[in-house]
Amino acid sequence: MDANLYNGLCLAYIGDAIYEIYVRKHALDLGLTKVNDLHQFVTSFTNANAQSKSLHTFLEQNLLSEEELAIFKRGRNSHIHTKRKNVDLSLYLDSTGFEALLGYLYLKGRISRLEELINISLQ
Repeated sequence: MDANLYNGLCLAYIGDAIYEIYVRKHALDLGLTKVNDLHQFVTSFTNANAQSKSLHTFLEQNLLSEEELAIFKRGRNSHIHTKRKNVDLSLYLDSTGFEALLGYLYLKGRISRLEELINISLQ
């Protein structure tokens, strides 16, 4: 199925998994081996606040194409039925848009662009 046909939440669903894999691999590449250290490191990048910050970096540095910006907005503007406790709704929506963008790039096979944005997020 064409990635353009998926709604924002479906794109975010796959984007969340893809981002988690990349961050976990990055943690291992850094030499982290204790499970608790791995978990704390990974969650410091995969939480809504960190993802929102990454997204705002993309926006402030004008790194997103019009197409990518539209996909982010599709994810951000999705009708979300629940949200995480202790997370501001705007942060949660931004992180959903961030994940949707990553999911879209993955499904479109734009792996180099996906990795470029992920590497910026990991800095």
